[in-house]
This record gives sequence, C-alpha cells and structure tokens, in this order.
Amino acid sequence: MKKKTIGDWSLDICVYATLLLSSVLTLLPMLNVLSKALSNESAVISGKVGILPVGFQLETMKYVVSSSQFLHSISVSIIVMVVGTVLAIMLTALTAYPLSKKHLPGIPFVLILFIFTMLFNGGIIPNYILMKELHLINSLWSLMLPALISVFNLLVIKSYYESLPEALEESAKMDGARNFTILFRIILPLSTPVIATIALFYAVYFWNDYFHPMLYISKASLKPLQLYLRDIVMDADSSTALNSSVDDMMKISPEGIRSATVIASIIPMLLVYPFLQKHFVKGVLIGSVKG
Repeated sequence: MKKKTIGDWSLDICVYATLLLSSVLTLLPMLNVLSKALSNESAVISGKVGILPVGFQLETMKYVVSSSQFLHSISVSIIVMVVGTVLAIMLTALTAYPLSKKHLPGIPFVLILFIFTMLFNGGIIPNYILMKELHLINSLWSLMLPALISVFNLLVIKSYYESLPEALEESAKMDGARNFTILFRIILPLSTPVIATIALFYAVYFWNDYFHPMLYISKASLKPLQLYLRDIVMDADSSTALNSSVDDMMKISPEGIRSATVIASIIPMLLVYPFLQKHFVKGVLIGSVKG
C-alpha cells in the first residue's frame, strides 16, 4: 500500500472540509425553519430564533395538521404521487427502449420532436383550454396526465439503456426471446438504479406540485396537500383562521405557520428517500456478461 504524502493528507482535509461546510450550509436553513415551527410567537416575531427552538410549543404544528382537510389533502397527494409515478415510470421506460435503438429508422427525427417539447410549449392558457376541452378540470387526472413523460427523464433512461452491453440482448435473441421478454426480464431488472432514481424525481414532482392544482382544481375535496398548505399560508398572511379560533391564532405567528407548512410538506418525502437511496449506487452489471 502506498504511503500517503503530506500533499495527499492536505487534499483529503480540503475535501472533507468542503463536504462538511456544504452539509452545514444545507442543514442550517432547515434547522432554522424547524425551530420557527416549534418556537413561541414572541420569539419568532422578535427574530430570536436560530437553529434551536425558543419557548418550545406545538400549537403551530397542531394548527397546520389538525384540520380534517389536512388529512384528506394528504390522501389526495398520496394518490396522485403513487398513481402518477407508476404510470410515468411505465410510459417513460417503455418509450425510452425503442429510442435507444439507433438502428431503427426515423429514431433521430423522433428524438428531435421530443427535445423540441423541452424548449417550446403551448403555455398556460392553451394548456388550460386543453384540460377544459378534455373535461379534466376538477379531476385528479389533470394533475397526472400532462406530466407522465418528462423528456429529461426519458433521455436519462435512454442513455442508461444504451450503456448496457449489447451481448445481453444478442444472447437472449439467440435463445428465442422476443423484444418484450428482453425488456421486462433483462433490461428493466438491470436498470433498477436509474428506474429508482427517476421514480424519486417523479414522486417529488407530483408531491410538490401546487401550480397545476391551483389552475385545474377548485373543489375542496380534490385539493392536494400543497394547495391546502398554500391556503394556510395565505390565511396566515391575511390574519384569518381557516379552522381555528381567535385564541388559537393569538398563540402562533404567520412566520411560524409558514415554517410549519414547510416541515409538514417535506416529512413524507424524507421518510421515503432512505428506502430508495440504496438503488442510486450503480454496479448491477458486474459479472452479468462473461467471456
């Protein structure tokens, strides 16, 4: 084993110091938001809250999550996220497979059409008119259908397919396997890392999206969590209560409500992320092709 020199130790120290600084800069704003959500009104208004709560209290979080509409909105968001992510992954993975075959006629032209949609789109008003003509206003499908295929995610999966050894497909075809068999039994199992990563991208998008629900959803029974939290923030800014009494509102501050909404919206994704993190590491192809 080569002995580390002073230069090697200096480089390691710089790398670890940079990583530590980046971690601190990332965590501090989140700790500040969490502290504001758990601190009393006077401390938040006076700006005394740093990375630790001042005058610990849970009234603000209770105000945000106590409404029955909050639980209903969470269920709506979960439905949109799960159904949308599953459909999006299926369509994106299936579409990327033929696009990864450069020998097929017309593939370059089709790719140009996909990339064109990344640069240009119809805009808000034409999209709204389209949703209206399709009778998708106040429908959860209006939150999922327009985002089922992200061209960026499509290109990522396509590039991953192209990186797989061609010998895998050739040997499968020699054994009599058809294209769908090759895709579902060989290509997709080997693509677990990129599929899991793209699934997380889609899930985060569907979970965090509030702009499209704001355009297409007006029924309270169909409002996802992000739209409900937006209403909470607007009510806090206008000093009106959504489902609380005046006495309850006197115990919390608008800034605390905004912080609590942020925490309430990110906790579910933080719980899901650890289960997908292990799939981010590549290397499933080691030993898949022999000789």
